[in-house]
Amino acid sequence: MTTERESYRPEIEKSDDEWRQELTPEEFQVLRKAGTERPYTGEYYDAKTAGTYACRACGADLFTSNEKFDSHCGWPSFWAPLAEGTVRYLHDRSLGMERIEVRCSRCDSHLGHLFKGEGFDTPTDQRFCINSISMTLVPAE
Repeated sequence: MTTERESYRPEIEKSDDEWRQELTPEEFQVLRKAGTERPYTGEYYDAKTAGTYACRACGADLFTSNEKFDSHCGWPSFWAPLAEGTVRYLHDRSLGMERIEVRCSRCDSHLGHLFKGEGFDTPTDQRFCINSISMTLVPAE
C-alpha cells in the first residue's frame, strides 16, 4: 500500500477552475478539497443495487456492490476496492487524528478513508468509508 505523494502523478490533471466547470460545488468540495458529506445523507449509503461504483470526477471504476457491506456508519462501506491500484492511499493527520485517506488513482480525487481492524466479518476486516458524492453507481445489466 503506497501512501506517498511525492512520486505520484495522476493520469488526469486539471486545474481547480477546470474541475469547477465539471463538478457541482458540493462535488468539488468533497472530490477536490477533501471534504465530506454528512452521515446518512448520501444517495448510496444504504444502496443494495448490484453494479460498479465509478469515480464521479473521471469515471474510473473503483468498487463493486460485491464488496459493499452494511457497516452502519452512515457512508457507503466496502471491504476492498475493485482491483489493486484502483485507489491510492495517503496519510491524513487532519482533525487531530491519524487516518488513511483514499483517493482515485486516475484523477487523484478524494473519496473517503480506510479503517482497519474494526472487527467486521468481512474477508479483509477493512472498511473503505467512501462519500456517496464521490461516486456514480453504474447498475449491472
